[in-house]
Amino acid sequence: MSAPGLDAFFEMLSVERGVSRNTLLAYRDDLEDAAEFLKERPLVEAGEADLRAYMQELGNRDLSPRTQARRRAALRQLFGFLAAEGVRKDNPTSTLVAPKQGRSLPKYLTAAEMDRLSAAAAGLDSPTRERDGAIIELLYGSGLRVSELCSLPLASVVREPDYVLVRGKGDKERQVPVTDAAKAAIAAYLAVRPQFLGKAKSNPHLFIAGPRPLDRTWVTMRLKTLAKLAGLDPAKVSSHVLRHAFATHLVEGDADLRSVQLLLGHADITTTQIYTHVAQPRLKATVEGHHPLAQLGRGKTAQD
Repeated sequence: MSAPGLDAFFEMLSVERGVSRNTLLAYRDDLEDAAEFLKERPLVEAGEADLRAYMQELGNRDLSPRTQARRRAALRQLFGFLAAEGVRKDNPTSTLVAPKQGRSLPKYLTAAEMDRLSAAAAGLDSPTRERDGAIIELLYGSGLRVSELCSLPLASVVREPDYVLVRGKGDKERQVPVTDAAKAAIAAYLAVRPQFLGKAKSNPHLFIAGPRPLDRTWVTMRLKTLAKLAGLDPAKVSSHVLRHAFATHLVEGDADLRSVQLLLGHADITTTQIYTHVAQPRLKATVEGHHPLAQLGRGKTAQD
């Protein structure tokens, strides 16, 4: 998919906005889907009727509201750019209606399920055992995104640091604490890491496959393999599920939302607030157990 307007749009995203490679790929995938729907007509020449028909088609595919909204957002970004640059005199996305999105709760593993996943990794032969153990400890113990895990430099952990500096969404950096368990797992992995170099003389990344760093697809598939070994449903296990487990278990342990927000690297605390669902039963029990009006409902009087 290439056209003067499209090429300029992607260049703007990369150079001026500095979006990540993964974000660029997501934009390209979404816009390619729209271009495929239009077929004969170039995407940059689409009109309002074309784009409304495309959005209708997305609904017919039973795609989630979130996916539909993301593709609509990609189109709005593109045509807003084309209008601002004078490539088009109009913006055909101005009347596109966003699909309604329900607030879905994050999927996560329980502490017992995480123990089973860790035990599955611990039962492997070396050096796979040490590598997989370190991956789990950093995804679950530190809440890293898979892209952050794959891009970790070797130099960031060679001295057993209490924190590692990671580069997250929007190229923003944050410090992430490294637990004692993660330190031990990383140290064990570093002892066997040379076996993953293969014929390569060196590799600056922490997690490697010869001269290349591990990528997110490999990590995803590896976690599903471990899930099978642990007797868990592979469809319910991913790097993001481990990140959700990290945040959920923190909130269950009474961590304040502001701290969880900083640890996860969320730009807005409203994104973090979704994890309060885990605290609701406990908060309800607290009110019913200690509030005087709740006690009245149990047959006590105000004077009692």
